[in-house]
Amino acid sequence: MSMSTGGGGNSVKAEPNVTPMIDVMLVLLIIFMVVTPALLAGFNAVPPQGQNLKDHPEDAENDQVLGIDRDGNYYLNKQPISKTAIEGEIKRIFEKRESDKVMYLKADKDLLYSKVVDATDMAAKNGVRVIGLISDQKNGTVSTVVGDSKAPGSPQAPATPPGGKP
Repeated sequence: MSMSTGGGGNSVKAEPNVTPMIDVMLVLLIIFMVVTPALLAGFNAVPPQGQNLKDHPEDAENDQVLGIDRDGNYYLNKQPISKTAIEGEIKRIFEKRESDKVMYLKADKDLLYSKVVDATDMAAKNGVRVIGLISDQKNGTVSTVVGDSKAPGSPQAPATPPGGKP
């Protein structure tokens, strides 16, 4: 880029002035260089505690519940099962089903999240289409959901959901 020495009178320059644009780009580059490591560091998340949860009646025939305790031991429908046998058992159960390939997962609150992710991945690879997470009612609170069997003054929850099949 050359500089004009001024002898041309009132001529219009056709060259763009890129200096302000370069200044803005350098400032943005510095901002992103400072912010990016902070984003990658992660954050501590406290999962929400369940309050006002509707009671989940377990149907032993249709509902499959995978449990993981604090030590990482697996339980299928409240029965202990080894980590090596769990995949085959889940596959056997959900291979037969044409629909309703739903599994419920209940894990200890102090369990590493990576163990929960591993369990959901394992279930998804073996025929489970939907995984629902089960939470307990927060201590000291009572459910106020209409039709909940644990709600005060509520009649017992019906065996079949409204509009559902028995």
